[in-house]
Amino acid sequence: MKTAPKNDVEVFKSAIARYKQLIDDDITNYLKHAQKTTLQQFGTHSRVAFDAFGSILERGGKRIRGALVMQGYEMCGGTNKQMIIQAARAVEMIHAYILILDDIQDRSVLRRGGDTAHIQLAKYHAQKQLADDADHFGEAIAINAAVLGNHAAHAILANLDADPQLRTNVISIMSRTMVVTAHGQTNDIMNEVTDTVTEKDVQNVQEWKTAHYSILNPLHVGMVLAGADCHATDAVTPYAMHTGLAFQITDDILGVFGTEHESGKSPMDDIREGKRTLLSTYALEHTEAADKNFLIQMLGNSQLTKSEFGRCKEILQSSGALAYSQTAAKRHIEQAIASLEDVQKHWSGEGTQFLTGLAQYLLTRTS
Repeated sequence: MKTAPKNDVEVFKSAIARYKQLIDDDITNYLKHAQKTTLQQFGTHSRVAFDAFGSILERGGKRIRGALVMQGYEMCGGTNKQMIIQAARAVEMIHAYILILDDIQDRSVLRRGGDTAHIQLAKYHAQKQLADDADHFGEAIAINAAVLGNHAAHAILANLDADPQLRTNVISIMSRTMVVTAHGQTNDIMNEVTDTVTEKDVQNVQEWKTAHYSILNPLHVGMVLAGADCHATDAVTPYAMHTGLAFQITDDILGVFGTEHESGKSPMDDIREGKRTLLSTYALEHTEAADKNFLIQMLGNSQLTKSEFGRCKEILQSSGALAYSQTAAKRHIEQAIASLEDVQKHWSGEGTQFLTGLAQYLLTRTS
């Protein structure tokens, strides 16, 4: 009896699970070695900082960025498996670096079901009864931990078993992406403290902070390491941008309407932080005055209660913001998939199926 062919989402899920296992195993081995050498070379204080970085890196999530590095490499004919796993590790390390800084800026206390790095370190300060302020200590050491992780990742990229010019190109791509991401984060924070935020302002952040960083960059890193030319990397850009926009929209929906277990953080965080998303921006423009005033008061309210959060969710639904955001995500997914139709010649059929499955998966994701 023949087995029915897998659909695109099943192919994606199977591949992402395989990539995740390879990356997780590699990170586990890397951390064991790095923890030992950190202690030997720099002592116990530095080990505390590195362990905080390692804690965030080890939790990992789905490893979507590392997986895209590997998929981009394989779909363009790359065959050096060990090298591309190391590249994927480096990209995941840079992601951990970004998460640590993001959590400090957002005042988040949870990351993927555990304490954020700065909270871990503040608790360490309290347990050891150290001098000075625990919160400042936690943030200061967490920043150092993020920086050391970031530069360790770039050292990995600089020493990959690949053509020297390709390594240089990849480091250039990564650095350029981090500049774009920093502008995205700056505008994200500015949007939280600005009276008037438009849908275009929100989309700029989605593009600069998510589409470039989470989808386009890892694909380009993998493709370039495989020796892909500009035609191939340019061909995947429209897909990456639309998928990245859908990724952020669905992430924002999940962040408010999902559970702490599903999103890895409190569902109240985005409202507490005053984060301007497509959800909140649309709701503020399309709801009654009383609800608009209430939502304005709750956005950025660090003392937000569960009942107040519940009313915020009701406003996001009754204003049509939830439905509007869901439709926007679906539209971007359709455009992403359509963009693949004329460019499949640049990479393998398996790669196209993976990319299609990833896009389709975003509409049903729960974590």
